[in-house]
Amino acid sequence: MKRLLLLTVAVLCMGFTLQAQRTISGTVTASDGSPLIGATIWVKDMMTGTVTDYDGKYSLEVPAGAETLVFSYVGYASQEVPIGASDVIDVVLVAGESLDAVVILGSRSGGRTKLTTAVPVDVIGAKALSTNPPAPLTQMLQYSAPSFHSTPQTISDGTDHIDPATLRGLGPDQTLVLLNGKRRHTSSLLNVNGTVGRGSVGTDLNTIPSAAIERIEILRDGAAAQYGSDAIAGVMNIILKKTTNTATINVETGTNLPNFLNGPKRAAGVVPESLIPTFNRDGQTYKVSTNFGFDVGKSGWVNVTGEYYNRASTNRSGNYTGSVYPDGYDDALPLDEFYRILQEENGFAEHQVMEIGNSAVRNAS
Repeated sequence: MKRLLLLTVAVLCMGFTLQAQRTISGTVTASDGSPLIGATIWVKDMMTGTVTDYDGKYSLEVPAGAETLVFSYVGYASQEVPIGASDVIDVVLVAGESLDAVVILGSRSGGRTKLTTAVPVDVIGAKALSTNPPAPLTQMLQYSAPSFHSTPQTISDGTDHIDPATLRGLGPDQTLVLLNGKRRHTSSLLNVNGTVGRGSVGTDLNTIPSAAIERIEILRDGAAAQYGSDAIAGVMNIILKKTTNTATINVETGTNLPNFLNGPKRAAGVVPESLIPTFNRDGQTYKVSTNFGFDVGKSGWVNVTGEYYNRASTNRSGNYTGSVYPDGYDDALPLDEFYRILQEENGFAEHQVMEIGNSAVRNAS
């Protein structure tokens, strides 16, 4: 009797397990009826999914409690389909509108999209740029574009203020910058002192206010045959806004907290701890920008942008451990007094005697 009871319980558990899962199958096609090979199907909010085969067919074990299937394919708009009583779900995906934006960069023919260009083109919109911290345009692109590189320089003459910008690791003078499809002039600064792009002259992107930008198209390939030798690394085309009857105002601020989470102390063991001062808060930044536009006549328009960016200097020099006065110097101050005066006059921390870091920058455009 006991064995019979256990067998009955086991059969009931198996029946419950079989009822807890169900198999859903179907076909995923495009609007013209052609099957989509490799389309992704997964259960929403669950780690269960599959892909379609050569004929666009799929079969998926759906766990209990699943309510929605998500269908997606590159270049097509995703769809969410509720799981009903039927075990067959066929889906028709529609080509996504986001990939139909015309790209005017890198081709002599018009009407091309990101899917039909022969070379890789990144299109970075204003929304993507606005998610970055308060920073000049070069730093925004550093966070957004994979092949773009620009970092603030230090102890580098005027390059402290004009950040060299490069594509694909080549020189700043080999990246062509266009503004609404027209060539942007280069700066008059020659990069020196071992900085990025030493011996070359690039374009100062930070003179272009980020609030005026609608999108940036970056051609990540050589285009010298079409644009000339200054496009060996690639081309950046900055498209400005044309909006009217709309006004925006943005205020952003930030600061550096070097001692947060004991940042400098993490260097202990590599750098003697006596050389690591307790850094002050520095590098305070704030950016104020506004953009507005208005119509002129029946078909004209004017769009105006103003931006002011201010970044305080930073100092990451270590503590000075050498002698301050030569032996026998009559007017020597006590060391504590000497360092106190330095801190009051220059804002240094502990035993710093020089400033090594980013210089202060003010930019209005």
